[in-house]
Amino acid sequence: MGTVDYQCPHRVAIPPSKPFLTSLALTMKETFFPDDPFRQFHGQPPAQKLVLGLQYFIPILEWGPRYTFDSFKADLVAGITIASLAVPQGISYANLASLPPIIGLYSSFVPPLIYAMLGSSRDVAVGTVAVASLLISSMLGKEVSPIDHPRQYVQLVFTATFFSGVFQAALGFLRLGFIVDLLSHATIVGFMGGAATVVCLQQLKGILGLVHFTHETDLVSVLRSIFIQVHQWRWESGLLGCCFLFFLLLTKHFSKRKPAFFWINAMAPLASVVLGSVLVYLTHAEKHGVQVIGHLKKGLNPLTVTELTFGPPYLMTTIKTGIITGIIVLAEGIAVGRSFALFKNYHIDGNKEMIAIGMMNIVGSFTSCYLTSGPFSRTAVNFNAGCKSAISNIVMAMAVMITLLFLTPLFYYTPLVVLSSIIITAMVGLIDYESAFHLWKLDKFDFVVCISSYVGVVFGSIEVGLVTAVALSMLRILIAIARPRTFALGNIPDSTIYRSVDQYPNAAKVPGVLILQIDAPIYFANSNYLRERIYRWIHEEMEDKLKATLQYVILDLSAIGSIDTSGITMLKEIKKNADRLGLKLVLANPRSEVIKKLDKSKFIESMGQEWIYLTVGEAVAACNFMLHSCKSDPQDSNV
Repeated sequence: MGTVDYQCPHRVAIPPSKPFLTSLALTMKETFFPDDPFRQFHGQPPAQKLVLGLQYFIPILEWGPRYTFDSFKADLVAGITIASLAVPQGISYANLASLPPIIGLYSSFVPPLIYAMLGSSRDVAVGTVAVASLLISSMLGKEVSPIDHPRQYVQLVFTATFFSGVFQAALGFLRLGFIVDLLSHATIVGFMGGAATVVCLQQLKGILGLVHFTHETDLVSVLRSIFIQVHQWRWESGLLGCCFLFFLLLTKHFSKRKPAFFWINAMAPLASVVLGSVLVYLTHAEKHGVQVIGHLKKGLNPLTVTELTFGPPYLMTTIKTGIITGIIVLAEGIAVGRSFALFKNYHIDGNKEMIAIGMMNIVGSFTSCYLTSGPFSRTAVNFNAGCKSAISNIVMAMAVMITLLFLTPLFYYTPLVVLSSIIITAMVGLIDYESAFHLWKLDKFDFVVCISSYVGVVFGSIEVGLVTAVALSMLRILIAIARPRTFALGNIPDSTIYRSVDQYPNAAKVPGVLILQIDAPIYFANSNYLRERIYRWIHEEMEDKLKATLQYVILDLSAIGSIDTSGITMLKEIKKNADRLGLKLVLANPRSEVIKKLDKSKFIESMGQEWIYLTVGEAVAACNFMLHSCKSDPQDSNV
């Protein structure tokens, strides 16, 4: 429709307007309910809706009736296997969090029971997490000394766990899981690697038998604390630690090379605890510089609801600690659950996982437990042991319950150096240098984010590394929004396809026509940049004397999903500038939301419906028709 002689084969349709509330409801649904969780309720009677609602929020009610005895036999073996890892890990990570070891055992009893009812993953094995334990010790230990004020410190840990659970459950109920997505893969790789490095270095306290140690987590402070106490190093503890560390790393390497023998790696920590305890008992090594756990009281989790403290002066500290640690363990737990779900070809609901993890931490804070999630090491053992459902978590919890009721006195002679060796072995696997090399090859900016996170954690603090990585990731998002790319398009020979001339060097530019594609939505943040960039394209094209005189500028809007008032103003300015230069602005393939706003703003009326085309090919055909018409009839060039 460029002239009365040219008929465009397809007209660009302007969608009908929808009522504001209807449009808002659709937008909210797409934003917060992309999986449409309510579709199963359509057309169901009230009683069935109640049943479906209970099954949605308590998944065990949905799959429990179909559970078979064969699945139970597999879950029984898997549960006992992960229990053998949960006991030493629970004690070790509690020590890392500067908590009494018994709290580590408590944390492997109640939370797994809650997750088994509410979680959507068949493979996740619940337990304490090393990185979160380090974060808790680092952030709360600065406010209250776990040595000088142990009861107050434990109260703050329970309170931080409560806030973490509330935050996690709120994200799930409000379906705000995209907040966790701010931690990119590169951020997590660098952060986990840095935290693992710091944790390994801090375990030198146990390996060397040191009594006093720094509460700082940066590399310089840790190394200073180690080397200024050279005269206090205990060779007995160091020798024992190196032997157990070698044994644990050897079993881990063997199981990695021979996956069928995964149980060797799974049982190695408990075997080390038993062997170390027997060795200390027989040699009385506790009298020669080898520190032991000491007395662990028997019994199940005491209630700690009254231990939560919500008053000053530590309220903001516990809230901050809860939110930061909550995000970290959520990111790890959901990522681990999704990774193992892919192997068995089933789907886990991220929002359900947030609710499950949040609720188990809320209940855990009431029952002497600190922060838990689905750690990779324990979940991998559960998966390799052949678990079929979350019942393996219940079996593990029952095994821990038996330990709490009857077996805790057996851990009296367990050497701390064995716990340090267990932690180091687990942390070495989190230093994923292969992923860092892959990031370098694939995306240099992601590599910078990864290394910045690692360096921030190792040389600064956990918080510094995390904030640095998130800030760089957000900067990348802002750059992508504020500086979207624009491409000059050319025609692929012998076709009506138009693609970027940079990607396809054989694509030929159309004489007298400049075709530009904008690769992002147009908002206030990028409208000024796009205006200047388009002006530059136009002026560069007009200054090229080797080409035909530029007469048409086609904007391909196919990649623009939305536009705001600043973007519409920008298009109006481009049209005015094009008119001033004697050029004609042509639009191609505007999306539904874009054409609707252009129509309401009267931009289409001022521009002319005949200059908006469904495809770039049709727009070029119209421009070529006009160019040839002008050449054949110079007097009609002003049409």
